[in-house]
Amino acid sequence: MSQAQDSALILVDLQNDFCPLGALPVAEGDKVIPIANALMPYFSTVVATQDWHPADHGSFAANHPWRKPGQVIALNGLDQVLWPIHCVQGSFGAEFDPGLDQAGIHKVFVKGTDPGIDSYSGFFDNGHRKATGLGDWLKDRGIKRVYVMGLATDYCVKFTALDALELGFETYLIEDASRGVNLEEGDVAKAVADMSTAGVQVIQSDAILNVAEA
Repeated sequence: MSQAQDSALILVDLQNDFCPLGALPVAEGDKVIPIANALMPYFSTVVATQDWHPADHGSFAANHPWRKPGQVIALNGLDQVLWPIHCVQGSFGAEFDPGLDQAGIHKVFVKGTDPGIDSYSGFFDNGHRKATGLGDWLKDRGIKRVYVMGLATDYCVKFTALDALELGFETYLIEDASRGVNLEEGDVAKAVADMSTAGVQVIQSDAILNVAEA
């Protein structure tokens, strides 16, 4: 039985580079793929976001002499965490994890395509200077409620959820279907707390899958 027609599942960056063998591995990132596959049939609308960076992207530490991943620089007026080269357009690392059932995805929205600004959120770049089109697309389909899951909890999942809330969607974080980077100890817990404080409702996948009835 599907969720209401006004609900959508947003799969955030379930890409090879964020899984254990990737260039920017999220611990246990691959563990969310089976949960995503199990959740998709419960939604009439499923979208996925995809990091899609040009090779000269400003968020890559390698593009800044003497800089290392994890350092923070100023990039076009915004603080920017520097990352290893990842999810380069057309690369294997940018592809979705091969275990993901892509047939269940209705539309993919790419982000991070501008070399001068990063895009954690699936809705906007980090400066809210340009939209990806996801918000308008969901509203055109009559979506009022979104469920967000994926990689990584403390970055792209967090900002996707917060932007969804800001755009007026009733927003849920599927906590056990997400994993975080945790650059600093406690980052994931803080991200979940920040989302909850803002008004994002934190749930577990069981609330949708009803596994207790199995």
